[in-house]
Amino acid sequence: MNHPILNTNNLAIGYKTSRGGTRIVIPDICAFLIPGELVCLLGANGAGKSTLLRTLAGMQPPIHGTVELLGNDIYNVAPQELARLLSLVLTEKIDVGMLSAETLVSMGRYPYTDWWGNLTTKDEKIVQWAIASVGSLHLAKRNVNQLSDGERQKIMIARALAQEPALMLLDEPTAFLDLPRRVEIMQLLRQLAQQTNQAILLSTHDLDLALRLADKIWLLTADGSLEIGAPEDLVLNGIFTETFQSEGVEFDATSGEFRLHTPIRGEISLVGGGIETLWTKRALQRAGFVVVSDSNSSITIEVLNVMVEDYSYPSGEGYANGVSRQLNWQVKYRNAVSKCQSVYELIQFLDRITEN
Repeated sequence: MNHPILNTNNLAIGYKTSRGGTRIVIPDICAFLIPGELVCLLGANGAGKSTLLRTLAGMQPPIHGTVELLGNDIYNVAPQELARLLSLVLTEKIDVGMLSAETLVSMGRYPYTDWWGNLTTKDEKIVQWAIASVGSLHLAKRNVNQLSDGERQKIMIARALAQEPALMLLDEPTAFLDLPRRVEIMQLLRQLAQQTNQAILLSTHDLDLALRLADKIWLLTADGSLEIGAPEDLVLNGIFTETFQSEGVEFDATSGEFRLHTPIRGEISLVGGGIETLWTKRALQRAGFVVVSDSNSSITIEVLNVMVEDYSYPSGEGYANGVSRQLNWQVKYRNAVSKCQSVYELIQFLDRITEN
């Protein structure tokens, strides 16, 4: 196994209270980070994720215990040397004025520059490499304040990369992004960990993405402990389900999804195959129905792909000789058969017949 980049020994984190006392948030943390791994820090709001990250970054002293970065106590490392070993990307948006993206990334080289902050040819090459590594060369000359949230986050990651650290810490890097950008950033961080051989630790609320992309998960549980393992290990031993189970929602280990606690309205037999049936099943479950595949239920739904004549469209592009495909949902209920033309119409029809 690779030698750890970061080690914690009997670390306890917390903060001082207003009355001068000390509140321990997480006691006795013994953990490590190794090169080339993406590790996701998960936990409920208030579990201590930000406190842990600040402590690991040397920004907040521990209650007791040690944090070692490449074998040295992080609190005894000089600031400039620490900036060469560790980079930090925070959630808060920093006002950078009229700086260009390239200038902001170049600030990551300051731990290596002279008194006047002059960049060498080597520094400039590393800045360009960092921007290219996050796929943002086309943004280099743009004003940072003109970038979208996703573009800005890539530039912040490039700045952290330009420090050439052994360890990168990120506090909820996808917090302000839409789903496609969240996936993009998480995939980027995984690739960077593998390509640069850095250790990357990030806190996130994107549980599904963490389960899919993380090499390892640090999970802060409800009882204040830190559980560590591969995503699959934490699911299989039940700790993941227990941590995120709450009133109205639970993690389903069989599907890897979170499910809402919806009042059961009845049982429906669903007949059909393919993606149309899959999404029909999801809609029925959301509406509160238990979906089965047998035909003993009082309501049976069959998903049909019907070929119909439609000469308003030319042949080709999915149509042949004026014939097109249409979806129908055939509902059998009390010896009657009804047809719906959409999932929305189907759910409305079910609402009407099950109210009686």
